[in-house]
Amino acid sequence: MTSIGKSLGVDGLTRRTFLAGIAAAGALSLAGCASGGMSMAEAERVYGPLPNERFPVPAVNVNKVDPKYLRRRVRYASNEAPGTIIVDPRHYYVYRIEGNGEATRYGANVGRAGFLWSGDAYIGRKAEWPIWTPPKEMIARQPEAAPYANGMAPGLDNPLGARTLYLYRNGAYTLYTIYSTIMPETIGRGVSSGCVGLLTQDMVDLYEKTPVNTKVVVLKA
Repeated sequence: MTSIGKSLGVDGLTRRTFLAGIAAAGALSLAGCASGGMSMAEAERVYGPLPNERFPVPAVNVNKVDPKYLRRRVRYASNEAPGTIIVDPRHYYVYRIEGNGEATRYGANVGRAGFLWSGDAYIGRKAEWPIWTPPKEMIARQPEAAPYANGMAPGLDNPLGARTLYLYRNGAYTLYTIYSTIMPETIGRGVSSGCVGLLTQDMVDLYEKTPVNTKVVVLKA
């Protein structure tokens, strides 16, 4: 795959196409509070709408997210420096090391079977509301992506979403990203071609804290 195309969370389909075809996972109720004591009111605040974005982002329907995947500060033993991002595809989490044995944990979607990978990388570049261009290999597999051969404009339907962190190794783009999604149904699932998706509200939080050259560690699934 080419650079941006690999970032697509659902292998060539737009968000709405995927949402129409995704298997129903069932609504997961938050009841009175979320994992780690987050109240419903706090969850609705953290995952509320982002009206000041270039394309206003709707609130997350938190009833569609297992509470364990909501953002929280956790104890996390690591020798990595503060700011390092650790992806745990086996458990569908992304961690940002905060120091003093703690990390911010985000729920994620990851690569589906056959597209998982592991190893070290770093953030080579960042982008807000990027253009998505499917590679020719993807178009060959999925002709419905052909209309975007010259690029899909930024917007809520763009598979890369509001923020994207591009993963590099040895000065070269790996074709993998950490990107944002407005589809809560995907969190805690393997849906992508190897990229890692966070809810947009979580991705905005991580993006703002993550400079270029930040180390990223992807654990084995």
